[in-house]
Order: sequence, then C-alpha cells, then structure tokens
Amino acid sequence: MWLLDKMLKAMIRKGRLTVTDHDGKVYLYGPGGGDGAEIAIRFTDPGAAMHVAKDPRVGAGEAYMDGRMLIDPPADVRDFVLFVMGQAREQSVEMHAPSAFRRGMDWIVAKADQINLRTKASSNVTHHYDLTREFYELFLDEDRQYTMAYFRDPANTLERAQVDKKALIAAKLHLDPSKSAGMRLLDIGCGWGGLGLYLNRHFGIEVLGVSLAPDQVKFANERAEAAGVADKVKFQLIDYRDVQGQFDRITSVGMIEHVGAPHFGEYFAKTRNLLAEDGVMLTHTIGRTGPPGTTDKWTRKYIFPGGYIPAMSELVAALERTRWEVADIEVLRYHYGHTIAEWYRRTCLHEKEITALYDARLFRMWQFYLAGAEQSFYHGSMVNFHILSVKQRGTLPMTRAWIEPEAARLSALDEAPKWHLDAAAGTG
Repeated sequence: MWLLDKMLKAMIRKGRLTVTDHDGKVYLYGPGGGDGAEIAIRFTDPGAAMHVAKDPRVGAGEAYMDGRMLIDPPADVRDFVLFVMGQAREQSVEMHAPSAFRRGMDWIVAKADQINLRTKASSNVTHHYDLTREFYELFLDEDRQYTMAYFRDPANTLERAQVDKKALIAAKLHLDPSKSAGMRLLDIGCGWGGLGLYLNRHFGIEVLGVSLAPDQVKFANERAEAAGVADKVKFQLIDYRDVQGQFDRITSVGMIEHVGAPHFGEYFAKTRNLLAEDGVMLTHTIGRTGPPGTTDKWTRKYIFPGGYIPAMSELVAALERTRWEVADIEVLRYHYGHTIAEWYRRTCLHEKEITALYDARLFRMWQFYLAGAEQSFYHGSMVNFHILSVKQRGTLPMTRAWIEPEAARLSALDEAPKWHLDAAAGTG
C-alpha cells in the first residue's frame, strides 16, 4: 500500500477518498467537506493495491474487473472514475508517471497495434462486436446505433437523439428524394444495418453495407428481409479493401477508429476510387482535440484491440495525400458524453441479465469502459468529427444552409420509439 499511499497523498486535493486495505487498515485522502465528492473503496487481497500502483492506467480497471477493488455504495465505478480523473486533471499530474523507457516502449507497442492487416482487422472487430445480440440490446436504442447520438436538446431521450443523428447524416449527404432512387450507397462498418435501412426508407437509395462482424451482417440482412427491401439493401461480410464497383455516396460511421493511422492513406485512396465523380463521402469518427497520440493500454487489451482515435491533422493529411477535396468539417462536442452516460445507466439496470449472459467480470469491465469513455468526452480530449469529402469542389452548395432544414424535415418524419426494460431485453 505504500506506493499507492504516496501517489494518492500527492493527487487528492478535493473531496475525500477513503481506502480500506485488505487487512482493514483505513487511509484517508483529501480534505473532505463540501468541496468535492466522497468516495470509499476497498481492496480484497494483499496484492491489489500494488497492482493498481504499478500501472494505474491498467491496474485500476483490472482490479475492479477481478473484484480485487470494490467501490462502496452509494458511489459506483462511474463516480470513482470521474472523481480520480478530475483530481488528476486539476493537478496536471499522472498517477505514477512511467519512466521514459516505459513510455517509449508503450508508444512502440501502441503504434504496432495499429497495423491492421486483413486477418488481424477481422479478429479485432470480432473481439468487440461479436458479443451476443442480446447483450447490445440491453443498453442500445431499438435501432442498435452503437455510435454517437445527436442531442439537439440534452434532455432528449437516447432514442430521439439517435433518430436525429441519422437525420443529420442523411441531410449532409445532400440527397434529393425525387432523384435518389437508383443511386448507390456504400456504408463501411454498417453495424446492425440501421443507417442503411434508414437511407433506403427515406430516399429509395440502394445500399451495400460491409462489416467484418459476422453476427452484425447476419442480423442486418435479416432486418432487410423483414422490411421487404432485401433486393435493395444488402450487407456483406467483407473487408472494405475488397469492395468493388462505384457508389454515389459513401458513409463511414464509427469505422475509421478501427483502421489504424498507418492505413489512413490506404483507406482514403480506396474510398476515393469507389466514389463516383460527383459523389459525396461522410466520415463520422471519434476524434482527439490535440495532436496525434496513442490508445491507452487497457482499452487496447480489453475493448478495442487495434483501435485508434485519430487527430484531425492525421485525417486531413491523409485526405490531402489521396487528392480529396475537404468540403465541410463539423466538430461535435459533448454529444457522445450524453450518449455514453445513458448506455452506462442502462447497462447498470441490466446487471443480472449481463452477468447471466457472460459473468460478473464482463459486466464490471463494461462498466469501467463506459465510465472512462464518458469522462473523456465530458472532461478529456475526445470529441466527434464529421468530415464531408468530395472529388469535385462544386458537388455541394457553397454554404451550409441546406443542412439544418433538411435534418429538421427528416427528424420530423420519424417518431422516436419509447425505451423500456422489456424492449431493452429484446422482448418488445
């Protein structure tokens, strides 16, 4: 406990953190009082505190996942993560900052992890997205949108915000319902098919969705069949690098985070080759507000192997090298924080179901992942980017005036479904 004690004494300056070690000894950090939260944690075995102290960025998550670190009610792991990260941010310190050698080794490993050749890319996607359908249904909206929702009003429901997200994307694609029938759209990283089905329903556009997650593709095709549009909306288990043909529109929503920075040039060269001369591509991605960086070790190990959140400079440089015209960029702040906060709430409501599907360790892992992600969007360096890229400068109007009226028109067409426990469990 001596190393963790030293670190926490230097870091906790607001509120109160109470730590009870495995032997019952109690340690207090921070002044307490009304100037911050009060959190109490307990370690359940002799090595837990040292495991956290040696590498807090990984050790805290692992200790919580394994039941070696417990958070006493009424607080939970979300409260703990927000408390600790807020302290570190205000003090401008990193818990147990690693040596220069270790930082260098971590950087090398993180960069190597971004090399996503075909076989590795497939296994990376399967690692995360081939958890059961029932699992994702427990916390996502009815359309299974597993990307940022668009909160026109922070008080909106997740269902309303996800409808508005699809409406915003559709508006930016600059489609005319009277002319779009027969046009072709490629949706790279199609998820469970919701966006492709939405664009076909409102614009009659033919859709090819591609993904490396087998169950997502299977389910998306089932949805197209049930909607009676399987002849117009198709989903394939294929690497985007192997797609052939030409498309009038391309969407990439929450996919480029899995490409890896070494492959950005390859990615944009391929998509440019697939797009018609007067076409439009929309890239929707999580982005970092600062310069290029690396993915933290815990996330690489447990959640998104091979994943990387790009900086704007990396994306624009790759677009420039591959001869795209960047037509529009929007930075979407806080929306994903609101989204993840609701995913976390719904996840916690379904602890029993998730534990029955998998085990308590996975439930705690998912809690820790969502809590950390939420604080990154509210208080850290994560935002979302929308980038519209074209081959010809005149493809889109000179101003952005077309976007908001069309997004509002589309939003009004769809009533957001109501979320309830039965629906979330897949029975409604």
